Amino acid sequence: MIGLILGTSEGRKILSLLNNYTSDILVSTATEYGGEILKNYKYEYLNTNPLDFKGLVNLFKEKGVNLLVDASHPYAVEISKNAIKACEELNIEYVRYERLSSVDRFKNEEKIVEVKDYDDLYDKLKNIEGNILNTTGSRNLDKILSMKINNRIIHRVLPSVKVMQECIDKGLDAGDIIAIKGPISYELNCTFINEYKAQAMLLKDSGVEGGTEGKLKACIDNNIYGFVIGRKSVEYKNVFYTPDDLVKYISDNFIL
Repeated sequence: MIGLILGTSEGRKILSLLNNYTSDILVSTATEYGGEILKNYKYEYLNTNPLDFKGLVNLFKEKGVNLLVDASHPYAVEISKNAIKACEELNIEYVRYERLSSVDRFKNEEKIVEVKDYDDLYDKLKNIEGNILNTTGSRNLDKILSMKINNRIIHRVLPSVKVMQECIDKGLDAGDIIAIKGPISYELNCTFINEYKAQAMLLKDSGVEGGTEGKLKACIDNNIYGFVIGRKSVEYKNVFYTPDDLVKYISDNFIL
């Protein structure tokens, strides 16, 4: 059985391509929403709960996984590390799909600043006067709020009941929440910047597919700072940067 850790839109493309060969696939997502959008795909088993190392080992062993495709988000470093470790313990072939970075081509731009972590980000934000757009996601709200900076921060989050409740529970004002599913266009990013008179945007390097390029271009064209939380590096032994190349490798080397 093929295991597929799914955390990107390209993960669905990989699943679709694999379905040309087999439906003997275990799909694992971290959320129920991640499972809801897979209704038109073929697979034998679906897990929609976050799993730690032991959870991955138990699931892979129970379902007889002999090949794992890790298509988790570039910032979901912990799940990748646990998946690699689980595969080593169970002697499972591990294959990684990784989104290409979008930041490199913008590094010469004065106001595009890559920071290594949220402590580094705090040092940069102390010098910003004016409103800030936070597009790093609801899972990072605590890190942003703990900075206790005086700027007004407008948070762009997923439009789900659970996420909205989390925002309310954390004391966010409704006027400081943009509930919309990304990725969004360059034009809409510009609209949000102008509507909220933002002087900076916080974002991740989620690749072209994650809308990073549109955000960075909007920051540059509106002359505001774009602070990019850098990716943490993981050493992958077998990594692919397109779904087609990954699935071709599998079809050429494994009996499907």
